[in-house]
Amino acid sequence: MAHVRFATAINCMDGRVQLPVIEFLRQRYGVDYVDMITAPGVVGILADVTDVRFEDSLKRSLKVSIEKHGSHLIAVIAHHDCAGNPVDRRKQIEQTKAGIKKLKSWGLDAELVGLWINKNWKVFDIS
Repeated sequence: MAHVRFATAINCMDGRVQLPVIEFLRQRYGVDYVDMITAPGVVGILADVTDVRFEDSLKRSLKVSIEKHGSHLIAVIAHHDCAGNPVDRRKQIEQTKAGIKKLKSWGLDAELVGLWINKNWKVFDIS
């Protein structure tokens, strides 16, 4: 049986962004599956985590994805027209990079990338 490869997406819950992210990660990184960890406006939350329960839940989810599924890639994603984090593109990209910095501080055994999805639902690497 072929080796199955996973990536992890920390993504907005918005259904419009799920398939573009999966397709991008499968094509760019050659993964078979993408574990989704979602919340509305997640980059805004991740950039300034004040909810210990959210942080603990995120750490548990990442642990499962990394340790049980063998994920070695974590993508943090922001997108155009986010109802949960209605700030401009520049601010969302800042939040995405701050979120990546926070995740790096957790010592995760995974590569971290930031993605932006524009108004045409095209995915861009902003790492």
